[in-house]
Amino acid sequence: MATKGRMFAGCTVALVTPFTGAAVDEAAIKRLVDWHVEQGTPTLSPVGTTGEAPTLSHDEHERVIALVVEAAAGRAKVMPGTGSNATTEAIRLTRFAARAGADGALLVAPYYNRPSQEGLYRHFASIAEAVDLPLVLYNIPSRTGRNVEPETIERLSKIGPIVAVKEAAGSLDQVSELVERTNLTILSGDDSLTLPMLAVGAEGVVSVVANLVPREVMGMVSAYESGKVEQARAAHRRLFPLCRDLLALAPNPVPLKAAMALLGRGSGELRLPLVPLDEPGRETLKRRLSSHGLLTTSP
Repeated sequence: MATKGRMFAGCTVALVTPFTGAAVDEAAIKRLVDWHVEQGTPTLSPVGTTGEAPTLSHDEHERVIALVVEAAAGRAKVMPGTGSNATTEAIRLTRFAARAGADGALLVAPYYNRPSQEGLYRHFASIAEAVDLPLVLYNIPSRTGRNVEPETIERLSKIGPIVAVKEAAGSLDQVSELVERTNLTILSGDDSLTLPMLAVGAEGVVSVVANLVPREVMGMVSAYESGKVEQARAAHRRLFPLCRDLLALAPNPVPLKAAMALLGRGSGELRLPLVPLDEPGRETLKRRLSSHGLLTTSP
């Protein structure tokens, strides 16, 4: 069965938001976008979890969306995070993304208020009715406190603008059920599970590690899609330790921003309540970056 949302298949990078002092570093955002275009990254997803959206003001959130769309200038697709635990706010942000020229929007499930499955359905359906833009659902129960069940996603898949789902429940059974029940494009929301998810029917990933090595992530997905399974397995084995450390050492994006700073690709600044990686974590990260061939000299 042909899937909706093939435009978002492959690799999407969950883009960091660089800061300088108390402000969003707009020049650094433009440099990041240019770098990803040079790397061939097909889709950028700013202002999600990796982009520290919870600590951006509403004005900053919209400004980052507009900046990334402007900097990409059609050279890469842009799928910003526009979700919220308030349906009205999610509609407002998604409408802004559409006006700014985004190619789609990533909608995380409402967090903290833990709605019922009917509430989840009505939330996403209301956004789809209000905005003419391809929409990607984002299921991450470890952060939201509620799993969007396959039955609910199946109902939502029948709504035209909803074209894909970023699945981060950590369950291959759930991915398999979504492939069986829907015609949505399934995207991995966990870097370490991308290859297993491809094996059961996913078609891409929204990746954290692609902030560092987008070509490796793209290469793994492309190899699997081309039937070069052993090549994809080798890429997975190489990427796995890096993916693991980026998520195990501290909450995302703390290790990622530390890694980017070590590689000279950002200040590493975070916003409270996130705090910098501790020294043992930094040493572990340095060793991992060195063993991966990314860090060849002392910072």
